[in-house]
Amino acid sequence: MSVTAAAGFRAAGVTAGVKASGGPDVALVVNDGPLDAAAAVFTSNRAKANPVLWSQQAIAGGTARAVILNSGGANCFTGAFGFQTTHQTAERVAERLGIGAVDVQVCSTGLIGVGDEAFRAGVLRGVDLAADALAAGDEAGLAAAQAIMTTDSKPKQAVVAADGFTVGGMAKGAGMLAPGLATMLVVLTTDAEADADVLDRALRAATRVTFDRLDSDGCMSTNDTVLLLSSGASGIRPDEAAITAAVTAVCDDLARQLHGDAEGATHDIAIEVLHAASEDEAVLVARSVARSNLFKAAIFGNDPNWGRVLAAIGTTDATFDPYRVDVHFNGVRVCHAGEPDRPREEVDLAPRATSIVIDLFAGDATATIRTNDLTHDYVHENSAYAS
Repeated sequence: MSVTAAAGFRAAGVTAGVKASGGPDVALVVNDGPLDAAAAVFTSNRAKANPVLWSQQAIAGGTARAVILNSGGANCFTGAFGFQTTHQTAERVAERLGIGAVDVQVCSTGLIGVGDEAFRAGVLRGVDLAADALAAGDEAGLAAAQAIMTTDSKPKQAVVAADGFTVGGMAKGAGMLAPGLATMLVVLTTDAEADADVLDRALRAATRVTFDRLDSDGCMSTNDTVLLLSSGASGIRPDEAAITAAVTAVCDDLARQLHGDAEGATHDIAIEVLHAASEDEAVLVARSVARSNLFKAAIFGNDPNWGRVLAAIGTTDATFDPYRVDVHFNGVRVCHAGEPDRPREEVDLAPRATSIVIDLFAGDATATIRTNDLTHDYVHENSAYAS
């Protein structure tokens, strides 16, 4: 049910000693064709890891035959040595598979600044082990999804069977979840026949309304990569709308799994903005609440503090009158026209799933941002991340 669900793909996940904590840490996904069209979106962070710098260049031609991924080190801010490591990794994959290094996408995740000789040796060892272990089927896909985990509590996989073709995917991510064209590491595969430009448009349309609207902690990674590979093995060439719908469905599924596995979270919050002047303004308003630590701390304390919602949206330049806004917490309208409405005691914030609805009465657009509460566990996990 993962990257191997689509015909024409094999995968592997192995333990190569990259992670100091042990466990699977190198994954390989291979497109056996007959097609090799591909598209990608990368972090918009100006501070980009070496694998992102490599992969952006390698995929410029719209093709890719393999993706090699490691956990246990981001290979970011590791200088020329780190970029050479990325290059050598791609060359080793290419040598083992009989393809060109430019056909290989490289992804890394883990602590920034990790990229020494031991790291390089572990990743290259992982390439050899993974190449030997390549297989089709669910077990191989699951092994790959497990190998890219860092602080994730579980692997994340999704699949959609469409009309004659399939889209599958895997993702990793539990922290530094914020938008930048992409979020986390994601590999998507399809056996549909599609050109690179179609894949690119479908992927960007999908990430715009899924990963780009997951804003768990407002922190953008240096390594964010979302890849979409097409093998064409189904022999079916669906129209662009069908491919976009299937890719979006898989991305939405993975985004929900990432949302539910955010570091230390006790509430999964959906902030929906109604009747905004534009979709962009709806996103802006919802994101202002998602990034309010005061609001997130209140949700952790099961406090329906709607004043923090109004204070957050008032910092934006979106079109609305703050004294006409309605706010609902889990179905209870606690604020009407900028004034108190139902008693706070009517709001039940005990469930993990938390709904915030903000009605701006300024237009017809809507958008939803997913975020989480701010907890003691989040602070502890990130204060001890490198130890």
